[in-house]
Amino acid sequence: MNDTTTRTAPKAAVILTPAAEQRVAALMAKAPADAIGVKLSTPRRGCSGLAYSVDYLTEEAKFDEKIETPGGVFYIDGASVLYLIGSTMDWVEDDFTAGFVFENPNAKGACGCGESFMV
Repeated sequence: MNDTTTRTAPKAAVILTPAAEQRVAALMAKAPADAIGVKLSTPRRGCSGLAYSVDYLTEEAKFDEKIETPGGVFYIDGASVLYLIGSTMDWVEDDFTAGFVFENPNAKGACGCGESFMV
């Protein structure tokens, strides 16, 4: 008897919109020579406790989540994944500002200025 189990591939903790993927590609096109990707983390700062931070990455850490995008590799800090599961990351530009925007179902609140969030 053949006892096999079919498993679906795990979903990424964060979904990147096409605009966010294009921004990752643009960042990687002008990245420093030693950059291997772009990394999202949630350092402690701001009024509510956690903030979103996107930076170039030069060395992969053991527990980072790795997401292949058409324009480069996007990493999520291993210590931040639990705060970000189910989130969507978008890139939004208008006449006055441009930046990554996060829809995070884990956030229980945010500060008034939008700098930080709490879980």
